Amino acid sequence: MLRCPNCNSHDLGKVGTNQLYCWQCFIEMTTENDKIASVYQVEEDGSLTSLNDLFLEESSHVQFFD
Repeated sequence: MLRCPNCNSHDLGKVGTNQLYCWQCFIEMTTENDKIASVYQVEEDGSLTSLNDLFLEESSHVQFFD
């Protein structure tokens, strides 16, 4: 089961094709091949701010499973 890279929660909801949303810390993620490819903070106006520099290593995808 996939986990949030920020809060380690399993409380993730699907918001689109290959897109997940964490209901605990309110970040959005995109996935590729069962791995987290991008992480975003959802701003008040609905725009997304990339958090990749905090959670993802350059040129690799992070996998957060139990």
